[in-house]
Parts: sequence; structure tokens; C-alpha cells
Amino acid sequence: MELLFLQVIFFIMRKIGVIFTKSLWMLWLAAILLTSVAVSAQSGKSSAQLKKDKQKIENEIASTQKLLKKTESNQKAAVQQAALLRQQIQNREKMITNLNSQIIQMEDEQEQNQQEIKQLEKRLAYMKADYAQVVYNAYRNRRFLDKVTFILAADNFSQMFRRLRYYTIFSRSVRQQTEQIQKTTEELTQKNEAIVALKNDKLTTLSSKEQEIKNLESDRRKKTQNAEKLKKESQKLQADLKKKQQQRKDIDAAIQRAVKAEIAKANAERSKKAKSSGKGASGGSAATSSSSASSKSSTAISLTPEEKTLNTSFVNNKGKLPWPVVKGAKVSDFGNYPHPDVPSVMVENHGIDIMVESGTPVRAVFEGVVTGVMPIMGTTVVMIRHGEYLTVYQNLASVSVNKGDKVSTKQTIGTVAKSATSSTHELHFEIWKNDRYVNPNEWLARK
Repeated sequence: MELLFLQVIFFIMRKIGVIFTKSLWMLWLAAILLTSVAVSAQSGKSSAQLKKDKQKIENEIASTQKLLKKTESNQKAAVQQAALLRQQIQNREKMITNLNSQIIQMEDEQEQNQQEIKQLEKRLAYMKADYAQVVYNAYRNRRFLDKVTFILAADNFSQMFRRLRYYTIFSRSVRQQTEQIQKTTEELTQKNEAIVALKNDKLTTLSSKEQEIKNLESDRRKKTQNAEKLKKESQKLQADLKKKQQQRKDIDAAIQRAVKAEIAKANAERSKKAKSSGKGASGGSAATSSSSASSKSSTAISLTPEEKTLNTSFVNNKGKLPWPVVKGAKVSDFGNYPHPDVPSVMVENHGIDIMVESGTPVRAVFEGVVTGVMPIMGTTVVMIRHGEYLTVYQNLASVSVNKGDKVSTKQTIGTVAKSATSSTHELHFEIWKNDRYVNPNEWLARK
């Protein structure tokens, strides 16, 4: 479908006299190549997988739509609404790609079924003709069809046995032919029913695609309107965003101090314990352990054997960790970049921000030990250690764990609080390795 669209555009451009320079040809070929790759990648999936992906995207769309409705009446959440609209547009584009792939797959399956029907019809016609010949021959030789008379009229026992064997083989052959005709007829009926079902599914999918295109156009219009609104309030937004960025930097600095203090304290305690246990030891193993612990800098924690095992397990689950909330939309991403709606403001985000509904539970992304439950600048932060790694959950309203608690994967640790700046509910999530942050997108499972 996309390739057909590109061909139509090419024809129109040629008609209106567009001259294809070398660079324009390169861009055109790149567009065709990318379109082909996208479609082939999707169509390579099984029907069941495509339907599973569709269900997942539908859930994402429904969840984001709920959040959008809540931000529409919130004057403070214009920036969050813009982020949600971007997310929703991506969701709808994924849905349209998925539906296109399903339609292509249905058309391929329909064509395959039609080819199989032709083969079955040929086979059925041959079998019926063959069976008709058998019936005709049987009629011509009907005087021999009285089985008992024909067998008893044999000249000797050997001939009788041969006649009996002939009748057995003949009867079996006729029965098998009848069964084959019946089976082929049933297969034909099933294939025809499958084609009818595919046609109905295709019509439903096409209808869904048309609706998604309308929804996509509606969301794009809203995004444009939202951008115009943000443009009018650019000065106020710049001030608000800069203030929020400063608050984020202050909170990050406080978290970093807490992380460094926790690492230094843990290393000091373990070094002291190693020295005390080495006083009465005759060998040098305790002294070596003490030296190793003390040689650790304040930025890297000295791990116990159990913590090393946990650390390895955490690393092995890179790219497979569950999200800290079951439902939500990512409204701000990791890294340093110009704000997508207010480019004059640089975003410096050490984690990701996820907008959720009120009362949404927060869960641990992996098993570990709670090393901190801290009120920092009006927000509650929970830190969970997984060996060298820390997961940080910021902006919690209520907390259901305490420092020192062992937690399991997906265990609820609290609920998301309301953001002071936008009145929306947002969770800020970070992953640290010792005292430096890493990109959570590389660790969390793909949605």
C-alpha cells in the first residue's frame, strides 16, 4: 500500500514537471527502501503476533487517551499535553502500520487459499472421474458382482483364494476413493469458509484503519493547536521550565550526595569489619580483604559475595526489566536536548518521567535492598540497591517500604504523587551505577 502511494506521488511529480536531480533520486530511493523494510519487517510476523501487538498498542492508546482527557482542562499541563499528543501520534502510527501488515497478510493468505482451492478442485474432479469409471466398469461386469456366487464358482481352491483377495482389494479401493472424495470436499468447504472469514476480517481491519487515520489527523490538529498555544505563552513557559530544571538539578544533587554518603558508609563499615576479623587471623587473606575494601574509592561500593550475585543477575536482565508502573506515558526522556516545545530551554534529564493516573502504584523493577527513603525538597525518593546498581523512584505520595527492607521484583513500594508544577501525576525514574546515572531506556523492557 505504501509503495503504491509512493508510485502515485512519483507519477504526479513527473506530470507536473518536477526534475529529478541526483540528490532527489537518492532521497526518493531511500524513501522506497525504508518503506519496504518497514512493511516487510511487520509482515514477517505471524498473524497471532500481529494481533498481540495490536492489543498492546490499543491498551497504550486507551491509557494515553485517559491522561489526555485529564490534561485538557488543566491550564498548567500544556507542556505535558503536548508530550502526550506526541506519544499518542506515535501510538496511532504504530497501529496503522500494524493494520497495514494484517491486511497484507490477509491478502496473501486469501491468495494462497484460492490457489489451494484450485488444486483441490482439480484433484476432486480427477477423483470423481476415476470413481465414475470404476462404477461404470462395475455395472458392465455386474454379473460378477455377486460375491458369494463368483467365489464359489472357482475351479479350485487357489482360484477361490485369488477371487476372494481381488474382492477384498477392490472393496477397499472403492471405500478409500469414497473417503478421499469426502475428505477433499470437506477441505474445499473449509477453504471457502476461510476465504469468507478473511474477507470479513479484512473489511473490519480496513474500517479500523480508516478510523485510526481519522484519529491520527485529529491528534495532529490538536498538536498544532497546542503548539500555537505554547508559542503565545513562550516567555512564561521558559520561566516555568527553567525553574523546574533548576529544581530537578537540586534534587539530583541531593540524591547524588545521598548515594555517595551511602557508598562511603558501606565501604567504611565493611573495611572496619574486615580489619576486626583479621586481627586474630594467622593468614593474610583477611588483611588482603581489608586492603581491597579500603582501596575502593568513595564512588564504588565494595560488594559482598551475595551482592555480587545480585549484581550479575541485574546486569543479565538488561533490556528486560519491568517498568516501574504498569500503565503510563513517557513525557520526558533521558539525556540533554532542547525542549521539544520550547527549544530555547535545554532539558537535562538523568532519567525518564512517566505520567500516570492518580493513585497509580509504583513497583520495584528488580529485587534488592531499600537503601534510602528520603524526603527531598517536598518530594519522597526511594532508592533500591541491586549490587553496584541503584534504582531511584522520585515523587512518591505514599511509601510502603522502609530502609533496610528486602524487596522482590514488581513489589509495590508506594504510589505516585501529584506534580507541584503541572498538577499531573508523574514518576521520575533513574538507574545509577555507583555514583553515575545510566540510560533507563537501555534497561527497561520495550513496551
